[in-house]
Amino acid sequence: MFLFGPISSLFDFATFALMLVVFQAAPGEFRAGWFIESLATQTLIIFAIRTRRVPFLRSKASRGLTISAFSVVAIGMYLPFSPLAGVLGFDPLPLPFFLALAGMTVLYLVLVEFAKQWFFSRPAQQPPAIRQRVSSHHLARRAARFSVVEPGAVVARRRSAARRRRARAGRK
Repeated sequence: MFLFGPISSLFDFATFALMLVVFQAAPGEFRAGWFIESLATQTLIIFAIRTRRVPFLRSKASRGLTISAFSVVAIGMYLPFSPLAGVLGFDPLPLPFFLALAGMTVLYLVLVEFAKQWFFSRPAQQPPAIRQRVSSHHLARRAARFSVVEPGAVVARRRSAARRRRARAGRK
């Protein structure tokens, strides 16, 4: 959507600033930090966009989805410290980065939640109005099969029944 993309880009730029200005990150740290931030925000966004309700509070995801999403983020956070770090071009990150990342991720999810609430509050996104039936609808529906039908309709119904009988007889 055109709404969530710019929010994600804004947080990418905030991560760039955090890594370059605050932590004076080397290229390996920068790659690892941006990878982890992108992985965390884009994986956890599924909790916000899967429902109109507030995730984790009013709408809980299935246990499998929750475990798999948090496992992906945990594995991503482990990669700069793993033997694969050299292959991926990652350097280990300092602990304050992970604290800043947690704060940025929570802020990102809150901002996306506000954007989602605004998006669904627009008139174009409202569910269609529920059609209210008159109280006699149920009675009229039940009585319809006992009601008098036009003579032509009865003849047409008899013809179609006769065709069905002939078709069944031809199949035997």
